[in-house]
Amino acid sequence: MSAPILVLGDVMTDVVALAEATPVRGSDVAAHVSTRGGGSAANLAAWLAVSGRPVTMIARVGADAWGDAAIDDLRSAGVTTRIARDPEGSTGTCIVLVEPDGERTMLPDPGANNRLVPADVPLDLFARGAHLHVSGYSLLRDGSRPAALLALATAREAGMTVSVDMSSAAPLALVGADRFLAWAGPADVGFANHDEATALTGQADATLAARALAARFALAVVKVGEQGAVAADETGGTWSAPAAGTTGESIDTTGAGDAFAAGFLAAWTRGAPPGEALEQGATLAGRAVATVGGRP
Repeated sequence: MSAPILVLGDVMTDVVALAEATPVRGSDVAAHVSTRGGGSAANLAAWLAVSGRPVTMIARVGADAWGDAAIDDLRSAGVTTRIARDPEGSTGTCIVLVEPDGERTMLPDPGANNRLVPADVPLDLFARGAHLHVSGYSLLRDGSRPAALLALATAREAGMTVSVDMSSAAPLALVGADRFLAWAGPADVGFANHDEATALTGQADATLAARALAARFALAVVKVGEQGAVAADETGGTWSAPAAGTTGESIDTTGAGDAFAAGFLAAWTRGAPPGEALEQGATLAGRAVATVGGRP
C-alpha cells in the first residue's frame, strides 16, 4: 500500500476569467468567466488523488455554500478531508485573470485559510511512513503560521518525510528569505518556481538556486516553466528534466506548479530517484496547462 500523504494549506474558490485579448487598464476586455475549485494545496491534493495516491487535505473553510462546494469537490476527486468549518470567516476566494497566452494573474482573499489554528491539525494522522506537504502560503500568513509550524514539528518528531512549497515570490520578498527558510526547514523536499528561488537565494540561475536551497532542504526542486525543472541535493547531486508536451493546447497555467509537485511527490514517495520524479512532475504539469483552472 502507498504511504499516505497529508497536505496542509489553502482551499480557495477560483473565479477564473479567460480574457479574449490582453487586458487594457481602465477599459473593457471580453472574457469567459467561471467558478472552480482552487487553492495551491487543494489543487496539489486533487492531482495526487488522480495519480492514485491516498491523500488527506487539512485546511479551514467558511461555513458557507462555497465551503460546502469545496469539500464536495475534493471528496469527489478522491481526497479525504479533515477540513474545519469557520463560523465567522468566509471560504477563501481568488480572482484569476488568464491572458490569451495562458499566463495568469491572481488576486487572492485568503478568508478562512488565515484562520487555520493548531487545533485544526489532526495529530492522530501523523505517523512514521506518512508524508506531510505544507503550502508556503500557510507559513507566510500570520494567522495560519502556528498551525503550519505545529504540523511540521509533529511530522519531524514522528519520523515522517516532509515537503514545503514556497508558494509566491512577492510575499517571500516581503517576509525575507531568512525568516521563511527558518519556518520551512529543515525539510526533505522544497519546491520553488524560478522567481521564488531567486527571491530566496539571489541566484538567477535555476541550478545555482537549487544548490543554494539544498542547504536547507535535503532535495531542492526549482520549476522553470517551459524550460522544465532542475533539482539539487545536499550532497551536490543535480538533475534536470525538460517540460513535457501538453495533452492539448496550452490554455491556462493555473495550477501547473501544483500538478508538477503532485507528480513529483507521487513518484518520490514511492522511492523513485529525483530524475524520474522530475519527469513525472513534468508529465502531470503538461496535463494541467491543457485544462482551465487548477484541478484535474
